[in-house]
Amino acid sequence: MSTTPHATGHIVDDETTGIPSFEASGGDWSEIAEEAARLGEERIVVNMGPQHPSTHGVLRLMLEIDGETVTEARAGIGYLHTGIEKNMEFRTWTQGVTFCTRMDYVAPLFQEAAYCLAVEKLLGITDDVPERANVIRVLMMELNRITSHLVCIATGGNELGATTIMTVGFTAREELLKIFELISGLRMNHAFIRPGGVAQDVPAGGIEATREALTSVEHYLRQLEDLMLANPILQLRLKGVGYLGLAGSMALGITGPMLRSAGLPYDVRKTAPYCGYETYDFDVPTAETADSWGRLEVRLEEIYQSIKIARQALDRLEKNPGPVMVEDKKIAWPAQLAIGSDGMGNSLAHIKEIMGTSMEALIHHFKLVTEGFRVPAGQVWQTVEHPRGELGVHLVSDGGTRPYRAHFRDPSFNNLQATSIMCEGGQVADVVVAVASIDPVLGGVDR
Repeated sequence: MSTTPHATGHIVDDETTGIPSFEASGGDWSEIAEEAARLGEERIVVNMGPQHPSTHGVLRLMLEIDGETVTEARAGIGYLHTGIEKNMEFRTWTQGVTFCTRMDYVAPLFQEAAYCLAVEKLLGITDDVPERANVIRVLMMELNRITSHLVCIATGGNELGATTIMTVGFTAREELLKIFELISGLRMNHAFIRPGGVAQDVPAGGIEATREALTSVEHYLRQLEDLMLANPILQLRLKGVGYLGLAGSMALGITGPMLRSAGLPYDVRKTAPYCGYETYDFDVPTAETADSWGRLEVRLEEIYQSIKIARQALDRLEKNPGPVMVEDKKIAWPAQLAIGSDGMGNSLAHIKEIMGTSMEALIHHFKLVTEGFRVPAGQVWQTVEHPRGELGVHLVSDGGTRPYRAHFRDPSFNNLQATSIMCEGGQVADVVVAVASIDPVLGGVDR
């Protein structure tokens, strides 16, 4: 930190561009601004983040501005790096779920689903996964898509100063987090989807509670639409801001609501269905504006489509009872009974059975939990439609009980490439809107 009592500044000729720039260090901001004005130089570089509340986690934006206009924008990542992909190489295939669920922590169930679908491909048991398990996976993913979009809309509204949008959005999300806790035992980072199925069935009263929660979400969603869609201030802030056309989206590998806001109805659930999505009735919303307003409209409509899918899944759960894990006991993680009263671990009844009545069950439980199951050597690629776009997982097995390599194609990472093209030429205030419309979650970016 400089101890100079007065601001200092000077013109420096940039050797690479030949463009003069003004550098300042220490002192009072008003003095720096005065000196910059006296020297006739208004180009200045400012840092937005990584701790700034409008940068969606630990994202650093380096903005070169000329007055209020952004002339150059660069995104700096890596502040949240967790080494999840490398850590997965040192855990069993089942334990890998507890790592990848923590990547994009706003939409954890999608990483779980993509990873488990990939493991099941390697094992060759894709068709052996019970129908009820696939329906529960679809239900949980669509509820998670709703909560993820609500976080995007709520935080985006708060960043623009509309606190009511945030409070209504998070209140609606809370209804579904209660459902996650009821079904999986946890509000976030569930590790609920496992290779071969899901950890446990929907508990008694779960279907009715989910239906009630969806009705409440619709109520809050109508409040949000009343607050937002006819609001002239919001329209002025969002329309025409953060523009990224279809050609630019395709060139940068952009997917999800950003791509669909440019008019292309690309959705992995339709183009490469998984978990039986081809049997559900739903539409892929699109817009033509390719701006922040279009992305808002797409996300709001996607919430309604997810509610529609979730209700279809609930109908199927009522009509079709059955197992929720593959029959092969060499793969099925021993958690078939209800979880313990504290929400953690196996129920006391299950522990009593394996510890006191069956030596074979105890040995099997010990081997499966400590060593894990072996997966045939090979590699696989699996994609799912994440709330932010196409999520892919590349798994490599050397025939052992742990992944040889696990790598994820996180949509936030690819979508962040668009930051510069969306922000340059706009105003500083528009950067907040553009980044919010990307909806990046840095846990998935840094991994």
